[in-house]
Amino acid sequence: MQLLGVLSMELAQNVDSRTDVPLAIARLLDNPTVLFVARLALVCPYLASGVTKLVDWPAGLAEMAHVGLHPTWLFNLAVLVTELGGSVLILLNRLLWLGAGALGVFTVLTIFLAHDFWNLTGALRAEEMTKFFEHLTICSAFIFVTVADLRVRREMP
Repeated sequence: MQLLGVLSMELAQNVDSRTDVPLAIARLLDNPTVLFVARLALVCPYLASGVTKLVDWPAGLAEMAHVGLHPTWLFNLAVLVTELGGSVLILLNRLLWLGAGALGVFTVLTIFLAHDFWNLTGALRAEEMTKFFEHLTICSAFIFVTVADLRVRREMP
């Protein structure tokens, strides 16, 4: 416990006066590698889904049919292009706003097409409601990553 007290005092003494964040934490969070890993974690579900649709085309078609999207080949192609293209833009930190916007809009549409918990009952309702809120959280993360990128770009000379 004493070590924690010393550590917290040390952190409190070395605080960035503009942000009230301990300098060590501010440096860690501002590290390009940490930011890349965070962007990678954000787009992992979309990369995995897009690659799966690409390498297992019939499974992608079945997924589109399951949610009632026809022609399945066109929707599968559009979804995999959106998932992979948006992910790449975010990972490369190029046109990040476009990649995040595309994946955000896609995710909102997915919520209403595939996670309509309000039409369900019982355990399935609870499961889909959880997915609904998880997707909403991811959409919020796209907003935050875009705002963070905009602020960094505004500070650049």
